[in-house]
Amino acid sequence: MPSVPTFSTYDILLFAVIAVFILGLIAQERVQSTYKKYSRIPTRANVSASNVAFELLRRSGSSATIARTAGSLTDNFNPRTGVVSLSEPVFNSSSVAAVAVAAHEIGHVMQYEEGYGPIKLRNAILPVAQIGSSAAPFIVIVGMFFGSYTLSMVGVYLFAAVLLFQVATLPVEINASRRALEMLSANGYIAGDETTGARKVLRAAAMTYVVAALATIVSLFRLLAIANNSRRG
Repeated sequence: MPSVPTFSTYDILLFAVIAVFILGLIAQERVQSTYKKYSRIPTRANVSASNVAFELLRRSGSSATIARTAGSLTDNFNPRTGVVSLSEPVFNSSSVAAVAVAAHEIGHVMQYEEGYGPIKLRNAILPVAQIGSSAAPFIVIVGMFFGSYTLSMVGVYLFAAVLLFQVATLPVEINASRRALEMLSANGYIAGDETTGARKVLRAAAMTYVVAALATIVSLFRLLAIANNSRRG
């Protein structure tokens, strides 16, 4: 009988890295192609994304402001400054994709102003996650070099905070998209097939966060494998 191939931990991790890399490429291509498709379809309401964002903020009584930012798909909300930044292709566009992206950022504004639980949790984890993202791999490798399992595990735990941050980000992004679709529909900015298109744009964007979390899980297991090699005796 033919022998059954066996795989080491490192073989499995290598396969996982390759799989996540491919998923990442697929997710990015999906975002680009979906956004490109629906950026060519104007909404029947014919209101620019910046005006949609402004009106949604006004109707909610928010003090946040709208600004233009360079780049493509660089849209974001900065809670420290209270500024919703819309990218150049989005700002003046009235396309299905543009208004969906703009409303998504307004969804984040609403989350902050309402004290949405997952976003408070994500922000609480952020400082440790920032340290873990930059320092954890270095700490794990130093621990392995000196044969200190304890030091290596400090790095692993720090990197685990990065995973917790990304897991907490998923409901934040999903909720912001749900809010976006509800606000756009309720205020007459999209209807019918436009709603379907907006949902596809936002779902494609959400998948990038899922893949990022998967990539972090793989990286965490790689660091754990390195940490285990630091054991002596």
